Amino acid sequence: MKSILKPTLFGYGLTSKAIAKSLGGGCTFFDDNAKETYIDENNNQILPSHLFDPEKSQLEVTTPSVPPAHPLIKAAKNLMSEYDFYAKEMPFSIWISGTNGKTTTTQMLTHLLEDKGAVSGGNIGTPLAELDTKAPIWVLESSSFTLHHTNIASPNIYLLLPITPDHLDWHVTPKQYEADKLKPLLTMKEGELALLPKGLNLPKTNAFVVEYDSAEFLAEYFSIDRSKIRFKAAFLEDALIALAVTKVLFDEINYDAINAFTLDNHRQEETKDILGRTWVNDSKATNLDAAIQAVKTYDDKFIHLILGGNDKGADLSPLFKLMQEKELHLYTIGANSEKLATLSQKYNIAFTACETLENAIKTIWKTRSQEDIALLSPAAASFDQFNSYKHRGEEFFRIIKSMK
Repeated sequence: MKSILKPTLFGYGLTSKAIAKSLGGGCTFFDDNAKETYIDENNNQILPSHLFDPEKSQLEVTTPSVPPAHPLIKAAKNLMSEYDFYAKEMPFSIWISGTNGKTTTTQMLTHLLEDKGAVSGGNIGTPLAELDTKAPIWVLESSSFTLHHTNIASPNIYLLLPITPDHLDWHVTPKQYEADKLKPLLTMKEGELALLPKGLNLPKTNAFVVEYDSAEFLAEYFSIDRSKIRFKAAFLEDALIALAVTKVLFDEINYDAINAFTLDNHRQEETKDILGRTWVNDSKATNLDAAIQAVKTYDDKFIHLILGGNDKGADLSPLFKLMQEKELHLYTIGANSEKLATLSQKYNIAFTACETLENAIKTIWKTRSQEDIALLSPAAASFDQFNSYKHRGEEFFRIIKSMK
């Protein structure tokens, strides 16, 4: 991928470094972590953010995570997102967003379209700068951060999974978060499909909009036999959305292919302890909606639920309202433990304050039965006590395997 004009890059991160590399290096970055100006191995100049002069820049491309209130964003006069920067080179594209499940749906759809030459990127880990522009289809996991900064690029198909307020430290209000998730509708053309959850405040759009509210609706609307799909709960909905796209584009539904798809680690990943009891590692459930879906998945069993971490200021009351209807006991860990205790008392949820993951596991070990479920679905980020959600999930399994 090439562009005549080398942009000024905001944030020295994965996305911006990939752009600079695709342009042969020699780009200028502004980054909060730079205390003084330096040159990297690719002859890129990295400067402290406060040195940015908008009068000396003809084009700025931002790393998605730089928030709207940041001085760099406010000062920029020619700002683009990564998507905008590659809009002219982008082939037929399917954008996937949502609070929870967008990675899984992106992976599922790319798996189904693999024989059609599809490649995936975006928030899933591969920057657009590294994608093949000759590939016939791009499947892009699209974060609300990227969508907020995008004004030119537009999807041919937009898939929005259910949303609940998230990243409010970045978007500030639930209304703005929803607006950013719906922003692709503003540029879509007549006949292009937007598959969206019901109940949102939709802007005026030329897209063909299908609103869904359940797996049952998706199956019926797109003539998919959901009894032939091995996934359940939220993952069933993800699979139906992915299959809906292959039905629309190619009039095909490949049940064997979707059933052959393997979920990522740390997504409702089950293991057995030495007594044959089931433990579920859902460490990737870093937000409210993911934890809600996990509880719904296992609500035919008594649940020992481990919850807690850095919830980024999210309103967790919908999860506690759901828990009122379920048979479960809550074990709180992490930075928001006091908040969880207050909510537990408010909603009359039985809980045990454990502080750490190891304490929670040891407490559950002594009290659980053979038939119930022990579920780590934190509804929070992990950085208060762990390096990442992967580290948290790995520790979950390590501790269980060490128990005698």
